[in-house]
Order: sequence, then structure tokens, then C-alpha cells
Amino acid sequence: MKQANKSEERVTAFALGEMQGPEKDLFEKDLDANVAIQNEVNDIKNFTNELRLDLGREGLSARDARLHKNLMNRSGIEGPKIKRVPKKPLLWSAGVLAAAAVAAVVIMPRMMKTYYIEISPGYVDLRDEVNVLQPPVPEPAREQQQAPSQILTDKMKMSAPQSVLLGRSNNIKVDQGRQSMATKDSESSDEKSPQFNTEAYDLISENPFKSPGDDPLSTFSVDVDTASYANIRRFAFGNELPPKDAVRIEEMVNYFPYAYKAPEGNQPFAVDVEVAQAPWKEDHRLVKIGIKAKDIEWGQTPASNLVFLIDISGSMEETNKLPLLKKSLKLLVEKLGENDRVAIVVYAGASGLVLPSTSATQKQRILDVLEKLSAGGSTNGGEGIELAYSVALQNYIKGGINRVIVATDGDFNMGVTSEGQLSRLIEEKAKSGVFLSVLGFGMGNYKDATLEKLSRLGNGNYAYIDNENEARKVLVEQIGGTMMTVAKDVKVQVEFNPAKVESYRLLGYENRLLENQDFNNDTKDAGDIGAGHTVTAFYEVVPKGFKNPAGTVDPLKYQKPVSTSMGSDELMNVKLRFKKPDEQKSSLLEFGLKDEGNSFASASDDFRFAAAVAGVGMILRDSKHKGTATLSSMLDVATNATGNDPSGYRKEFADMVSKLKTLTK
Repeated sequence: MKQANKSEERVTAFALGEMQGPEKDLFEKDLDANVAIQNEVNDIKNFTNELRLDLGREGLSARDARLHKNLMNRSGIEGPKIKRVPKKPLLWSAGVLAAAAVAAVVIMPRMMKTYYIEISPGYVDLRDEVNVLQPPVPEPAREQQQAPSQILTDKMKMSAPQSVLLGRSNNIKVDQGRQSMATKDSESSDEKSPQFNTEAYDLISENPFKSPGDDPLSTFSVDVDTASYANIRRFAFGNELPPKDAVRIEEMVNYFPYAYKAPEGNQPFAVDVEVAQAPWKEDHRLVKIGIKAKDIEWGQTPASNLVFLIDISGSMEETNKLPLLKKSLKLLVEKLGENDRVAIVVYAGASGLVLPSTSATQKQRILDVLEKLSAGGSTNGGEGIELAYSVALQNYIKGGINRVIVATDGDFNMGVTSEGQLSRLIEEKAKSGVFLSVLGFGMGNYKDATLEKLSRLGNGNYAYIDNENEARKVLVEQIGGTMMTVAKDVKVQVEFNPAKVESYRLLGYENRLLENQDFNNDTKDAGDIGAGHTVTAFYEVVPKGFKNPAGTVDPLKYQKPVSTSMGSDELMNVKLRFKKPDEQKSSLLEFGLKDEGNSFASASDDFRFAAAVAGVGMILRDSKHKGTATLSSMLDVATNATGNDPSGYRKEFADMVSKLKTLTK
């Protein structure tokens, strides 16, 4: 018994910040491997902060009174017992407050190991729709004996309706019996707004020039993501230059729609190619490969089964996170029709189903649940992903749109947190036939690297929402592309003619490169294209006879040199492989491309504008291949190639480049 008390004292001391030096370091090592202790620490931190906030007030409002009742009387799913609270103002000295907090952290966490729903006036009683049960709480000793992954598996054996649900008159928060109840304005150490910029971006090493004699093939997966551009715009208009690794050139170029020719017949997309002079290196050629997916009006799409997976952890409380997230998803809900269904899963320290799959004809009900979401707690994203896919599969529509929409800042700090674990989890779930869309929100602790990888591995798309206009673009104007896949596992392979090409390089797509043999491998996953999407890729080509930026190597002893005296007059041969959404065998498109020697000025508006966007991307990345490109020269190109711009996206790009110019002086 004494040993148990000593252990509790160490947990309490650590949670209250009283442990220092080597003892703290040793405790943190133990903490990383013990889920039960992690939960106890979170309990103490959360509950202590709530007491400090609540007991330090001079009076009790109506909401404060409800909070005190619940803290003192949390007795289970039937709801709290009624207990009167003194009406007189309570004045607490620092000593009394500290004593109350310490006493509470020793006693209260053990009183509060229950699952519950509180129903307050004005709250939609979800118990009519969800049969919320009271699963057993694992004993601490049992959790210590199990690996975290096994604990997660055991928890997910509960069916979706058994997931925990907590409702309040002003908000909905997940609680799994370990999280103390928090006022909307309280902050635990896990819930505080980040004081430092901890945004995370994957390292990007730009593609080099290659010689077709050594590397005749270039193979990559298409990418329809647009998050990088919206994120760069957020930095620019926030008076900051973006980090170099936040700049993904292909996502900048693919942010904009282009007037490519539409596909014919039953083909899911058409290919548009163009060659002209490179605007940053007059001796080089620029090759554009454009793909246009067929347009499908949203009302003509199959029935949809959507699951919103919403992060309501403490890091999401800022205005540009959960509040903007709710506005964004409401725009999508308003767009849905009678054949569409929505379920809502939320996650913080635990995950919960707050709305079972519900017909979009009940829009107000869906909107009410969205409105009541509020932030608090740690971020167990892995458990939320498990539950969201489970709900999607339970309501799977054969031949329909089945998609999980993750909305988060990507800051997973509990449960499955490592990049490797999350990657394997998503890869496994992607085999289910449920596609994935990722919507990123916020700044300061934004985890771009995690979200980009989740969307890529989950057969989905990734957008960054920095304002309501961007939400409208992604979820209303381009809803077909965001939700409905018309071609999956789309791969491009280009063969360069050594008689015409000295060297070449692919602009962007660094994290989408494939091995050449992957092109014909139908089991190899690749990017997907949604209805109405356009995809653009640029190759910069050095014509034969000009200096090779890639350098040279000594002649090979055992290989025949490539003959360049005869052969085709084509510059390159382009192949595309793709599968229809419900098929496992790919189809092939193939065509050769000649260079007619067009100048840059004679190229189409789409070509010149997209080249300007790529040029700005190279400048922001400080690319060694940017040549003569400057923000001023690229701004001139973009301004003169605005063309048809009904939504004003191209004008906004020009405004952004003008802003970037002021930040680089």
C-alpha cells in the first residue's frame, strides 16, 4: 500500500511540475512506455487547471454551477445527481486553492472513472439515435501488461455505437472516463495555444537534370493536392516567407483550373501537351503534360457515404481551426442531397461517434451536431481513424462515393503518433475501398508532413483551408473533384529521345516518384483524379548539343554507347496508366510528342500562367535551376496570361506575388 501511495505521489508531482532533474528525466522515459500513467498525468493536469479557473472566481454563473455539480456528482450515464451549490460568492486564498487542487488530484480522478453523457437544455439528445453503452474501463495493471497497439486494438473491438459520447448545451467533447470536464475557456498544458512555431514539413530535394543515355525513363504518380499553394498564400498575406520545404511546385501549379480539352466517350480523362521555350532559360524547352478529368455535376453523382473525422483536441481551439472547420463542413452539408449520408466521428484523448450515418435530408440535425463541437484534450488521431473507417464500412454503398474526410491540424500527440505507425495504419485502411480526403487547418503547430502523407497513402486528396473562400472552393465549387474519383492509380512514364534531348528534369513531384518497373505493376498504388480535376506536370528539357547541367561521366566499358544518328524525330514518348474506380486492371494511353520550336510568347495562356507559378515556386525554394526567373519577371508573365479568370484565382496569385516581393526586399 505504501508503494502504491509513493507511485501516486510521483505521478502527482510530475503533473504539477514539481519534479525536476534526473528524477524527471527517468520518469519521462517510463511515461513514454506506459499508457496508463500517461492518462493519469493528463487527468491531473486537466482537473487541476479546471479547479484553478473555477475556484479562483468570485462568483458562480449558471454554467459554473453546472460545472461544479458535474465535478462533484459524475455518477454515470444516467446523468449527474442534483446537489445544491452555495449561492454566496466564494473567495479563495492561494493556500486554500493549492490545497484543494492537490487533494482533488489524489481523490477525484478515481471518482471520475465513468462514462457519461450530460444532457443540458437546448442540447440535441443523441441517445435517441446512438445506443451508448458503458464499456468496462481497463484496470491500470492490465494496460501496463499490454503494448499500446494492443490496447488500441482492444478498444476498437467495441462497435461504433459503443463509442463514448459527451454532450453539453454549448458543446460536444469526447470523454472516455479519463478526461476531466473542462470549461470552454480553460486550458490544460496539452490545450494551450503553441508559444513556438512547431510546424513540420518534409525535406524536399528537388529533382536534378538527368541524361537520357543513362536514365531514359521518368516515372511518377499524379498529384491533385493543392494544400501547398494555400499554405504559401497564408504565409505571404501574414507577412512571412514560407519555409522552403512548404513549397511543393506541383501543388502550386495544380491549384489552378486550366482550359484543357475535355475527354471523349467513356474515357475518364483527356491529355493535353504543349512545348515552348522556358521563360527562365532561353536555350531550354519546357514541356507541359496536362490531364483533364471529365466533369460530373454533383447532382448526377452516385449516392455518397461520408464520414467526417474531426479533431476536437485542445490544439484546435483557435479561430482559424475548429471554428473555421465547422463553417467549412457546413458549406459541404448544405451542398448534399437526398442520396447522401453523413456520419461524424470526433477525436481528442479518445474517439467517439457523435452522429451515426444520417440522411442529408436531415440537414439541421447534422448542422446542430457540428455547431456543438468544441476543443479540449490531447490528440489520439490513430484511434479516430480506426473508428471513422469502421463507420464508413458499416454504411458502405456499393458503386457509391465512400469517403472519410479528416479535418485537423495534424498534431497527433497520443495513441498512434509516429509517422511510420500512421502510414501503415492508413495504407491498410486504403485497401477497404473507402477513399480519403484531408483538410488541414491552422498555423503554429501545423503538421503538413503528416497530412500530406496521410492523403497520399489513403488514396485521397489534400487541401489546406485558410479561410472561408478556400473552403467554398474545395467543398462547394470543386465538390466533384474532392469527393468523386473518376480514375485511380494514375501513373505517368516518359521516355526521352537521346537524339533530341541532352538532359531533362521533372519540376516538382519529388515525393511522387516511382520506380520505372512500378509503371506496369497494377498492385503499386498511385494518385487518384477526381471529377473535373486538372493535373499539370512540367519537364524542363535541354536540347541536344547544349550544355548538360547534369554534367558528364566517363564512357562505360561494358555498355554499348547509345546511337543518336538515327531514329525518331520525336522529343519524347508519353505513357499513362490508370484504373477505373471499381476495377483492378489498368488501361494504357500512349503518344509521341514533337517539338515544333514555339517561343514562350506564342504559347497558350494556360501554359504561360502555369509556367509563372512554377517559376515562383523555384524562387521560393531558392532552386539552383531557377535561371533568370525573378518574382518581378514571373509576375509580369502571370499578369499577361490571366486569360479567363471567373473566380479570380489568377488575380489573387498576382496579388500574392506582389506581396512576396515586398517581403524579399
